[in-house]
Amino acid sequence: MAGGTGAGDIPASVTTATLVPPATPEEPLLGIGVSLPSTDAAAKAQGTFPYAADLWAEGLLWAAVLRSPHPHARIVSIDTSAAATMPGVRAVVTHADVPGENRYGRGVADRPVFASDLVRHHGEPIAAVAADHPDTARLAAAAIVVEYEPLEPVTDPEQAFAAEPLHPDGNLVRHIPLRFGDPEAVGEVVVEGLYRIGRQDPAPIGAEAALAVPRPDGGVELYTASTDPHADRDLVAACLGLENDRVKVVVTGVPGAMGDREDPGIQLALGLLALRTGHPVKLVATREESFLSHPHRHPTLLRYRHHADAEGKLVKVEAQILMDGGAYADSSSDALAAAVAFACGPYVVPHAFVEGWVVRTNNPPSGHVRGEGAMQVCAAYEGQMDKLAERLGLDPAELRMRNVMATGDVLPTGQTVTCPAPVAELLRAVRDYPLPALPKDDPDDNEDDWLLPGGPDGAGDPGAVRRGVGYGVGMVHMLGAEGADEVSTATVKVSGSVATVICAAVETGQGFTTLARQIVQEVLGIEEVHVAPVDTDQPPCGPAAHGRHTWVSGGAVERAARMVRTQLLQPLAHQFGMSTELLTIADGKITSYDGVLSTTVAEALDGKELWATAQCRPHPTEPLDASGQGDAFVGMAFCAVRAVVDVDVDLGSVRVVELAVAQDVGRVLNPAQARARVEAGVIQGVGAALTENLRTNTGQVRRPDLMSYALPTALDAPEVHIVKLVEERDVVAPFGAKAISAVPVVTSPAAVAGAVRAATGRPVNRLPIRPQTAAVNA
Repeated sequence: MAGGTGAGDIPASVTTATLVPPATPEEPLLGIGVSLPSTDAAAKAQGTFPYAADLWAEGLLWAAVLRSPHPHARIVSIDTSAAATMPGVRAVVTHADVPGENRYGRGVADRPVFASDLVRHHGEPIAAVAADHPDTARLAAAAIVVEYEPLEPVTDPEQAFAAEPLHPDGNLVRHIPLRFGDPEAVGEVVVEGLYRIGRQDPAPIGAEAALAVPRPDGGVELYTASTDPHADRDLVAACLGLENDRVKVVVTGVPGAMGDREDPGIQLALGLLALRTGHPVKLVATREESFLSHPHRHPTLLRYRHHADAEGKLVKVEAQILMDGGAYADSSSDALAAAVAFACGPYVVPHAFVEGWVVRTNNPPSGHVRGEGAMQVCAAYEGQMDKLAERLGLDPAELRMRNVMATGDVLPTGQTVTCPAPVAELLRAVRDYPLPALPKDDPDDNEDDWLLPGGPDGAGDPGAVRRGVGYGVGMVHMLGAEGADEVSTATVKVSGSVATVICAAVETGQGFTTLARQIVQEVLGIEEVHVAPVDTDQPPCGPAAHGRHTWVSGGAVERAARMVRTQLLQPLAHQFGMSTELLTIADGKITSYDGVLSTTVAEALDGKELWATAQCRPHPTEPLDASGQGDAFVGMAFCAVRAVVDVDVDLGSVRVVELAVAQDVGRVLNPAQARARVEAGVIQGVGAALTENLRTNTGQVRRPDLMSYALPTALDAPEVHIVKLVEERDVVAPFGAKAISAVPVVTSPAAVAGAVRAATGRPVNRLPIRPQTAAVNA
């Protein structure tokens, strides 16, 4: 069995390690619903898979970027003379050398390629160097003399409203006032809360890297781990003053992606250096540069007031949501829309009034990270549900059951939930799952064997350990929102006994290349399916986010495959006087309903080459209006998590014992991948709940490294029990499948926080949870 590697075509001048093909299963499983393994798994495990950091080209130069040490400063002068005259240095570039627009951005073009007059965040690029050795490039970058006039940074988003504008268009990126129902409605019980969510970093496995190769026509080719190559191509072309067709982006292996994987600024600097020197130029960012440059999850301040009746039914939700967008707009507008729309969670709320703002500050840039917007509000509204349950004397799961939404209910945006919404079923599944036994309840254990939150030999007294159980119920939207033109194009070719899929959907670890193979196997019955490498010579497919490629690109592959199927079956159907609907393809054989016709796919092809190109474009959405109303989302996915934690109430240390997960997936397309995606999502959520916070001091990133930024390790990972995957198919989605990865990330932090509340009796209104929050006797 063969398949694509997900890495781009590398020209003869660019070399990399030789790929080791994966072993062929003795009895291959084909089609949708089976755990078809990834074709690149063996190469990745063996270290032979080509990433951008592995590439080399004849005449290669190395790049380094000079970054600002200040979060906010005026640039008085830049002196590059010392760097330019160093032996081995081929080029030094600043804002003055950018031939096109010195601004770019995903939504708003407000971010400079190189800062010219003002520095707006710590780590902002000032200049770049190309040299014949990486050490020379770094030394030359350090030799550039920049005179700064430090300015007082705006680091508190609440102060951004009254602060001097950081940009010509001001500090407010977006304001959404949502109005739904009767503002005078009140409940018999009212609870209030203030919540703070920290800055989570995507922390990709490999830091950003790219290679730029100049072309004979004056253009440039970029080899990089882009998650949206066509958008990156357009950004680069505009900044370099080139037509789009003179810039080509080739996607290399992507070493993990949790959002906007790649910092486009690296590609812009490399493209400029390659054109300036006429040589290939490569940059491999340090982990520190990675932390300083790419977008992070939006830190968020949330104020909530929940109204309920005496039975626990929600009456009204009032909320204020303030998101810190950092120095530039990026995808902040989209994140705020999700936060406001899902501010009440997957619950029926007849009256809702939400004010949402996202502002610019001098903090690190914020952007797209799994479940942006939805994760922050989930932690807050679930904290409110715990408060209501305590006030009413109800079990937290029971209070939630009395309010969960279902298909046909209406969001506070006025949009009717038309997709499957089995929220009650999900919550019931995790609620009823057996709880893990306490060590002291196990006859084979005694109190001394209690696994302390600080580790197997952790400090502390076992008698200070308290166990808590908490719940989280969350939702995310799928695909782009608010009028985004969601479209993807795919071509399926069949020649002999081999099929090839050409689609610019980037494999970021979500399993698209495996899914594309399974779709073609399912529709055409062909075992050997290749997925072509991705580059911008192919039609655009959009970013790898919000489950887009499962739905939109998978839908395009399915339609193209079905068109080829029709081409294949029509001659046979005509020959036997029947319609193509009466013919089936399975296990490489074509048979008729009556058994008269039976032949193989290869025999039916008879040496012909068949191909078809198709698009998939879901139904349109609309922007939220001035009152936060509108059908802004194509579809939604839901998840329920029950967390069990142990807390040392003296030390404030927390150990997550177990997470029980039930998720709405529409249809399981690849069981092994689906379970892996759920497990990975909840562990990422555990990191957001307990350890991950990129801390700053007056805008300065404190220790941007993986020693200080505490990612959860295998030792931190709890038992994850996937209790139920509800397969209620969404009729408008290809194969009925929903996005899997984001919603467990959104939901698990809220569940962990709820469990710590239950164990300690403390409010737990901040993520990540700090020891002083969980320590009862602090």
